[in-house]
Amino acid sequence: MNRTVDVLVVGAGPAGLAAAARLAAAGAGRVEVLEREEAAGGVPRHCAGTGFGADALGRPLDGPAYARRALRAALRAGATVRTGVSATGWAGPLTLDVTAPTGLERVRARAVILATGARERPRSARLVPGSRPAGVLTTGELQRTVCRFGARPERIGRRAVVVGGDPVARAAVRTLRSAGVEVAALVSEHPVRRAAFGRLPVLAGAVVTELIGRGRLTGVAVRCGDGRAAVLRCDTVVFTGDWIPDHELARACGLPLAPGTRGPAVDGAFRTAEPGVFAVGNLLHGVEPALVAAAEGRAVAAAVRERLDGGSSPVTGVPVVAEGPLRWVSPGLLGPVAVPLLVRPERRLVRPVLTAAQDGTPLRRERLSGVLAPWRSVRLPPHWTRGVDPAGGPVVISAEE
Repeated sequence: MNRTVDVLVVGAGPAGLAAAARLAAAGAGRVEVLEREEAAGGVPRHCAGTGFGADALGRPLDGPAYARRALRAALRAGATVRTGVSATGWAGPLTLDVTAPTGLERVRARAVILATGARERPRSARLVPGSRPAGVLTTGELQRTVCRFGARPERIGRRAVVVGGDPVARAAVRTLRSAGVEVAALVSEHPVRRAAFGRLPVLAGAVVTELIGRGRLTGVAVRCGDGRAAVLRCDTVVFTGDWIPDHELARACGLPLAPGTRGPAVDGAFRTAEPGVFAVGNLLHGVEPALVAAAEGRAVAAAVRERLDGGSSPVTGVPVVAEGPLRWVSPGLLGPVAVPLLVRPERRLVRPVLTAAQDGTPLRRERLSGVLAPWRSVRLPPHWTRGVDPAGGPVVISAEE
């Protein structure tokens, strides 16, 4: 089946649904969203905690409520949301091969928005040695299991170790405890704010060196920062954080990837190197809160409308890179218009001095207040990119304590 739409959005998470709602409401024509999962809403569907804004009465929203609200907004605006549908490859410029329950399709669009999100690296990608027993999960797998089967320890385990130290690790601890699973310890290679985990034993500066068990996990071997080794007995281990963008479709299109984030390189209008293809949300930077991803989804609508009206210009810009203790900066290209930047540190930084420079000339230098954590980005206002020479070399964002 060959079909044509005006805007094709791949991914029905916060960014994709927000983009679809804004474009459909603005009269962008036929706006269609593809989601490979059986339900739309993305990761928030499985997050029972709050932190997703508030409803019209000011009551905090949990993840499932936020996902339902985002889906309703897209549908009411006139967008079509199709679930259980996967985009499997490109058949040409702005043309995607799609596998749906009804069969194979080829969908051509005037503009494509990639909003495929990010995922946690599994145990194999983290290169943790050992056998391959049952009971090895990521946070997403844990939350999907609880969402599908309920809080049943027989589906998860009786005693768990959580690996990580960011807010996602806290969410994993809450999910395990709500399911009646004993949490034996938290293992993190980074410093951890222990008060956030209550009385839970925390091994900071430690790494998991081996998984032990045949058939079912029986323990994890741990090496502490001082060189001591120990075995923590458990039948479940949950690896949290360490995000990687779901960029397979972007790579299949031949889009250049940003060196730090490994997501598609975009300019301040979320345009990629392929004319008519845009990228937003945690595909660009794994991982930001749902509200940040949704804001990017709404922001891309202006550039997409420009494309539909025939006024889109080629993607050009000066590369922006992160150096020193900074892991990445987004977006990866800077144009003549000043835009805000998202910067993520590689390690914990206390009141660091951040510098933006081009060709050795400082553009901005400022000491930030507070602490920068490796699981949280800092937003630099547009004035940080003011004065960039479009004909100059890369803009370098660096930090020092």
